[in-house]
Amino acid sequence: MSLRHRSLLVTAGAILTLALAACGSSESPGTAPTSAQPALVVKDPWVKTAQSGMSAAYGTLLNTTGTDIVVVSATSSASPKVELHETTTVDGKMAMRPKEGGFVIPANSSHEFKPGGDHFMLMDVTTPVRPGDQITVTLTLKDGGTVQFTALGKDFAGGNESYHPGQSASPMVMG
Repeated sequence: MSLRHRSLLVTAGAILTLALAACGSSESPGTAPTSAQPALVVKDPWVKTAQSGMSAAYGTLLNTTGTDIVVVSATSSASPKVELHETTTVDGKMAMRPKEGGFVIPANSSHEFKPGGDHFMLMDVTTPVRPGDQITVTLTLKDGGTVQFTALGKDFAGGNESYHPGQSASPMVMG
């Protein structure tokens, strides 16, 4: 083999090695690059219809990262005030109350927000929510980041909560 052929082979090998290295990733095998998917995905979001008063937003939050994500607050286009609510048992009855410290969405897991369970309570609805309406909800995370999603207005007969202004820190009985 001539010197010229060896030189070409070495050069071609070096170019191939550099090209393959450039295609590599620092991600672990089997994981998607972080830019390919948002850290927090909201699946099947919806809002209970309401003319005024209270409503609630639901859906499933999916954490696609290897670390816990904490949702600490929320805002909505239909209401000036949104509270994070958990459902618990108080004196043998189901009750909802503000969730102290926010909701932890475990690493590589999900957390469901549903009627009769955890939810985002829209207080003092100022814009009626009708079936089919698109309501913007913005979640604020503990790290200061935000996640915005659009929830669909849906009729739902359940969740007859009672709210007493000035007592939002107290549990609200669900009937």
